Amino acid sequence: MIARAALIAFGIAAAISSAADAATKAVKFGKLWDGRRTIANAVVVIDDDKIRSVTANGAIPAGAETVDLSRYTGLPGLIDSHTHMTFYWDRSTGTTPLKQPPRHVALTVFFSQENAKKVIEAGVTTVRDLTGFDGADLALRDLINRGLVVGPRMFVSGQGIRQAALHRPGVTDSVAEARRITQALIDSGVDWIKVYGSTGGADDLTGDETVTYDEMKAIVDTAHAAGKKVAIHSYGPVGARDAIRAGADTLEHATDMDDATIAELVRRRVWYLPTVNHNQHYLDRADDVYHFTPEAKENFRNFIQRNLATATKAYRAGARMLVGSDAVYTAFGLNMHELRWFVRMGMTNEQALQSATILPAEMLGMQNSLGSVAPGYTADMIAVEGDPLADIETVLTNVRWVMKAGAVAVDKTRGPAR
Repeated sequence: MIARAALIAFGIAAAISSAADAATKAVKFGKLWDGRRTIANAVVVIDDDKIRSVTANGAIPAGAETVDLSRYTGLPGLIDSHTHMTFYWDRSTGTTPLKQPPRHVALTVFFSQENAKKVIEAGVTTVRDLTGFDGADLALRDLINRGLVVGPRMFVSGQGIRQAALHRPGVTDSVAEARRITQALIDSGVDWIKVYGSTGGADDLTGDETVTYDEMKAIVDTAHAAGKKVAIHSYGPVGARDAIRAGADTLEHATDMDDATIAELVRRRVWYLPTVNHNQHYLDRADDVYHFTPEAKENFRNFIQRNLATATKAYRAGARMLVGSDAVYTAFGLNMHELRWFVRMGMTNEQALQSATILPAEMLGMQNSLGSVAPGYTADMIAVEGDPLADIETVLTNVRWVMKAGAVAVDKTRGPAR
């Protein structure tokens, strides 16, 4: 009887060991940029969804599944810090993206799987999503987390807080209403709070402040008391100034900021996302998709130059800057094109890449688990053809393989050699 029990115990132990072996992977890269340094002939050992070790010419554990990516350069999974994953264009309606007829939120979530797939194929394994309607973003986040949809992990804000909600009929105290709406969003399960502090969006390139400093402060204080962070949208300088004063954690888009505002941005260590490529993409697709007027196209050109000038000035002043695509409708899969603009600002390729890896991980409060290829971190990695530290375009066009949380999500390495 004892012998039989021992045999059963051995069998269970063997099964557990076999399962453990099956869950261990070793990934070999010709070069690996881990977020801070480059390692030649790197071997990354992964147990389930976590990285066990990262070594040069490292040994591969017995029984581990080996993935040979020696032809490629490895990087951490990329992070897009400003997206709108559920902004989907249903081409079958025959309308432009901005003039689609209403549809049920369930359809929006279902359609948005296409956006999610394009984003992860671009090497983006994590996004911060700043506005979804009717709970679509929360639903997509949860479906991805459960493995029912392939896509990046999402940190979501729900519906952004706008002036119209704070000043709708029947509201007599907009500051109190700001607190109430913020708490309701938190209770709904959002990860972040988004505030539309000014006008601006699509071909509206104005930046007039719409949410007051006192309203912003009430939102920020309520969110921070609950352990949540706040992103504030402001196309213009006044909303940006008040967002910084109010304690925003991130500032989105802000253009035409003066030196004093930028200095305060730097002093308070507020993260800044200029999202330059967002409007460049609108301009690129102005004729064939969005049907913007010639006047709108000229406005885009002007705004893009001012946006880049402001971002360059902020970078030179020491601002903490992050890559955010502000991807909507037709821009999914182009999420890292903002890197081009960061290099134009004067960043090295490595600094630009850090703005899409280790720095947004810190912004998200995930600096000990995301944004780097290091022991103990979640196994988010990508492989690209070429050297992104020499040519940033490599990351934009040559992503060949993507791993998210230890599972291969994209594999284009078996196609014809390029």
